[in-house]
Amino acid sequence: MKKTGPSLDWCIVRLGDDNNWWVESISDNENWDLDDLGIIDPKQFLHISELLDSMTEFGLESQLVDEAFFTFEISEEIEGSLVKLIRVRDSLLKAEDMLFALPDVLDDEKGPYADFLNHVSSIRVSMLNELIDFNEPYLQEEMEEVLAEKQNNDFLENKRSHFSDELISILEFVPDGFAIDSDLEEESQSSANDEDYADLDADLVEVSDKEEKLLPDEDLKWDEEEKEETTPYEGGAPE
Repeated sequence: MKKTGPSLDWCIVRLGDDNNWWVESISDNENWDLDDLGIIDPKQFLHISELLDSMTEFGLESQLVDEAFFTFEISEEIEGSLVKLIRVRDSLLKAEDMLFALPDVLDDEKGPYADFLNHVSSIRVSMLNELIDFNEPYLQEEMEEVLAEKQNNDFLENKRSHFSDELISILEFVPDGFAIDSDLEEESQSSANDEDYADLDADLVEVSDKEEKLLPDEDLKWDEEEKEETTPYEGGAPE
């Protein structure tokens, strides 16, 4: 199914006890399995976007980011502590509003989200080999084995896997027993931020009135003079 198809117009989401948002119902219920279907909220994607920024000098393809997600904005609150989101076709990296991001997992193995995960996994391994002095080059297969084992353990412990956890675990991955030199990491991120990437909009945007009401955390509001500052991520969705 193409992302421009007419059937995916809205979804209704709820905030779980784990502070993640989960899809309760969706307009295209024929193609989507709602069993533990998560959706990445604006605050989570802000943190993800900051991590992606550090990958620009390692060859991040921003088009793959946009192709990997369906984007939604808040429409209204409805009875039962639910929120209705409506589909928009804005770029996640250039959006003028804070958006929810639903990964395109209609094809788990060959779809846009799978391609995106493989892309950022490859870049993360390149970063690790640049920033850590391994005896031998660290391989993507090694990282995937570690993350797969963690997912399997979570499944055995009856923990639901959320897309934000899956993605952040890749973007922040460091092998056990190793550490990234913070000075080198900051230097790498600074170098990436100094480059002029026309396809990436680095400015943070103000939250719309509806989003501000439903996502009331102070760290989602910026004054005009503070737009270039980023906010430390505290995890989960706003209370």
